[in-house]
Amino acid sequence: MFPGRSVLAPSADRSFRASAGRRSRSAVSGSVTIFPAAATAISSGLALARFVRVGLFTLPQKGTNAMEATGNFATYPSLRDRVVVVSGGATGIGEALVEAFARQRARVVFLDLQDAAAEAVISRLESSGCAPPAYYHCDLTDIAALQRAMQTILTRFTAVDVLVNNAANDARHKIEEVTPAFWDQSMAENLRHQFFLAQSVIPSMKANARGSIINMSSISWKIPLTGIPVYVTAKAAIVGMTRALAHELGPNNIRVNCVMPGAILTEKQKRLWLTETYTAEVLASQALQRMILPDEVARLVLFLAADDSSAITNQSYVVDGGWT
Repeated sequence: MFPGRSVLAPSADRSFRASAGRRSRSAVSGSVTIFPAAATAISSGLALARFVRVGLFTLPQKGTNAMEATGNFATYPSLRDRVVVVSGGATGIGEALVEAFARQRARVVFLDLQDAAAEAVISRLESSGCAPPAYYHCDLTDIAALQRAMQTILTRFTAVDVLVNNAANDARHKIEEVTPAFWDQSMAENLRHQFFLAQSVIPSMKANARGSIINMSSISWKIPLTGIPVYVTAKAAIVGMTRALAHELGPNNIRVNCVMPGAILTEKQKRLWLTETYTAEVLASQALQRMILPDEVARLVLFLAADDSSAITNQSYVVDGGWT
């Protein structure tokens, strides 16, 4: 189900994208949230014209986002021209991250398996006047391929200033269904690649005496959520890894922080789990009586990547509308 992929040399004509030459279903993709989601109210500041009514819920129209709708959010001069690598950047929260950094005029690179979705992100950003991000097709569960991809990126860009470890796979499973092979695969999809991506960028960050690594975890382990115990275990481990790396790398002025999203309204959540029943459960748990958007997660990540947060490391930040 998750075969290894090799990262090919980037093409010379457009954004230095690399592709394995065929389309494939994503094993480790851009959505890191693990909650079925639906929308019930409009985020304050979002333009009414950008929303449509579906049953009991209010949803943003396809192709719009909170940043485009308001334009009232922060610009971080320190992110301009910084090299930012995002894993799982073709869809979901990862897509919002790629767009948010591109609009800050950073030099954005993202890894994923979903070629068509990645091309759509690039085309949309190009048409809006942003510099197109560089896309590399890579199976992050294949550590050798991951390392080759990162070597290609470092050869092209010399250094990485910001790493956002975003990719994950939240496949549902029961305790009795877990085999050793499933356990290993889930850890490969949700935890292992975060460590090895960090390992690959640390030398260039040390050389520049600066860097920001942001690891995407989840509130699933704090609730704790049922029905995905191996995923929850991996997401808890990310918090421990974040704290260990923060203290290991602090003397080199490299900051390491964690972001823990709650029920985020991604396209995947709407497609697979949008139900009125679960939405009611989410809103009963949250303080804010609306669904949280991917852009709202991205704005926190921007802050943690920018020099504005230069004294912040070893921390885990929750974006869950007051659930936990």
